[in-house]
Amino acid sequence: MKQFDSIICITQTSWNGDFQKAVVQLMTELSARHRVLFVDYLYTIKDFVAGRKDKPAGEILFGNPLTKIDNGGGEDLYVWAPPMMLPINWLSTKPHDQLLQLNTNRLIGRLRSVMKQLNMRRPLVINAFNPVVGLPMLGKLNECATLYYCFDEITTAGDWMSRHGGRYEEAYLRRVDAVITTSETLRQDKSRMQPQTYCVKNGANFDLFNKTRQLAQQHPPEKPIVGYLGSADNRVNIDLMEHCVRTMPDVEFQFIGEVHEPQLPQRLGVFPNVKFIPPHQPAELPPLLAKWSVGLIPFVCNKHTYTIYPLKINEYLAAGLAVVSTPFSILDDFDGVIELADTPEQFAQALRRALADKDAERVQQRVDMANRNSWTERAHEFEAVIQRVPKAWRQEQTA
Repeated sequence: MKQFDSIICITQTSWNGDFQKAVVQLMTELSARHRVLFVDYLYTIKDFVAGRKDKPAGEILFGNPLTKIDNGGGEDLYVWAPPMMLPINWLSTKPHDQLLQLNTNRLIGRLRSVMKQLNMRRPLVINAFNPVVGLPMLGKLNECATLYYCFDEITTAGDWMSRHGGRYEEAYLRRVDAVITTSETLRQDKSRMQPQTYCVKNGANFDLFNKTRQLAQQHPPEKPIVGYLGSADNRVNIDLMEHCVRTMPDVEFQFIGEVHEPQLPQRLGVFPNVKFIPPHQPAELPPLLAKWSVGLIPFVCNKHTYTIYPLKINEYLAAGLAVVSTPFSILDDFDGVIELADTPEQFAQALRRALADKDAERVQQRVDMANRNSWTERAHEFEAVIQRVPKAWRQEQTA
């Protein structure tokens, strides 16, 4: 029997955006059986001045902070926009920690008011990769238990989190009731500090991305196009991609999403067979991906990427696309389904084989695997972990 009347998710992720987000997908699925309050991105005064494009200034100041989301039935799902915070990440340890307490106290006070409004009295707190805020909030919401959802290696996550995140995460891991990671490598690492650590890998919005396959069956791709979906950053192996682009002039290479690594357009943009396409809303992606034949995961192999289980792998498979990837992490789940290649020459050869592979049974094999890895299935795995936390779920006594 569950010991909570609601789930409160505290994260550093905005609900809306131009790409699929693991925590958003999970909370949507969990709201089918549990009341969920999603605490939106903690906007700072700096964000407001800079004019973050995902949240207009007028909406921050004058919009309704509490929004009920249509989740297609089930329990209630709410997104709450907290008050603006002081920008403190750039500060050294002592002033950061002092002002963090000020920010956190403000957040807790407003959040308690929202909980009272929604009659959420005994929540389960799920903190999604924000231990800096999570640590000082422990025990402040009358929560029955706290789970830490860790989907990246915090020490390599960039200044936005790594500057202070490492020391906060170490303390947080020891005090939460359980940890759920998105990769086996992260599970192994975090379990050294928290024995109750489990792995629930990323999934895919199967119904959305499978529309790609349906569109491709109606209108097969007219020319060879291979593509990369998502943020193109320092994880992408530019040398590898440059070799493929240069030696495969008959193939078009598309990058759909934000580009955070300046060298990518500088080095690849000079080739006529490369296109950089701005990010699109998830619902707009299937017609674009239906023109592809292969999905790319050309990541460098390093400490950071070794901890990753990428969203895009199951999204590509749900679309029926062949997948060519570097062996950047433990990808044993996909043996025989995707191609792995770790040198530029081998990667180009793997792309040629993937482009030539038109076997209908192999396409169906990809789709079936993605269906088994859907967010619906992952949410059930997540709930199974919750049921192993005594403070969150009391086991029924058998007669």
